[in-house]
Amino acid sequence: MTRRNTITILLALLAATTVSAKKTCAYLFTYFTGNAPEQEQICYAISEDGWNYTPLNDGRPVIASKDIARTGCVRDPHILRGCGGWFYQVVTDMKSSLGWSSNRGMVLMRSRDLVNWEHHAIHFPERFKGTMFEHVTRVWAPQTIYDKRTGKYIVYFSILTDDGSCPYDRVYWAFATKDFSDLEGEPKVLFDMKNASIDTDVVQDDEGLYHIFFKTEGQREKGIKQFIAKDFYDGRTWELQPGWCQDTNKAVEGSGVFRLHNGDWVLMYDCYTSGHYQFCRSTDNLRTFHRVQDTETKGAFTPRHGTVIAITKKELKRLLKAFPNTTGK
Repeated sequence: MTRRNTITILLALLAATTVSAKKTCAYLFTYFTGNAPEQEQICYAISEDGWNYTPLNDGRPVIASKDIARTGCVRDPHILRGCGGWFYQVVTDMKSSLGWSSNRGMVLMRSRDLVNWEHHAIHFPERFKGTMFEHVTRVWAPQTIYDKRTGKYIVYFSILTDDGSCPYDRVYWAFATKDFSDLEGEPKVLFDMKNASIDTDVVQDDEGLYHIFFKTEGQREKGIKQFIAKDFYDGRTWELQPGWCQDTNKAVEGSGVFRLHNGDWVLMYDCYTSGHYQFCRSTDNLRTFHRVQDTETKGAFTPRHGTVIAITKKELKRLLKAFPNTTGK
């Protein structure tokens, strides 16, 4: 399907009177595209079906990294539809050309329209001076989930330090402040696999169970694993699922899970050594996943580590207006 045909279909969706303005009708993918500074930027793509995506803004960034990040580059954008009309986005504040242990923080962002974003960069050596977090060498792949129990947003991420206090990538969490401009208190350990773990993604199913996806980077085994838990804060309720979630023997990272309109779940991940993304479907409430398709390895849509949310007709219309495709390709 060409990008022009996809846009035509999406515009037809906007005109359909059978779709309620409050009902989601499309999907928004936020991602970055590569390891060069000009590629470590936030981009958007839209989809009718959740599998096939068309970049917005002719594939160019929709948010300039130099305006939001201390390093001038960002990676791993995670987007969340929050409460009270807010959307939240968190990103790794990192320029990879400086090395894989060169980032010291993250950027917290929020928006009411998916177009204009408030932003606050958190530099861990300054924010947590005098603690172990002063010594971070990387703060990777932050993500956010809403906690109904406390009415707060939880930000979770992996860290590594150079003082021995965190000798391998370990996953931590902290509450965000009410205005989503900072973290409350010192981060706490979310889980510890006793070897490197990164790229955590947490969702809740209809039964209220937490599904915690992450990539383990042990010397012998690497891939996407899953915990299922009744209580996010109580590790005693966490059950590590057998096997691997990815439906491939290729190297993967950056798992992202979202819900389709029909209730099925999608697990997508970055096949980062193969130059494409892979999309899998789950019809058994996130227990097993089967490959549906890969993205092409060329063209304007070559995403790296990103996430997807469902959007409404009104939101889709706003995005098409703010970030139109002008080349007709």
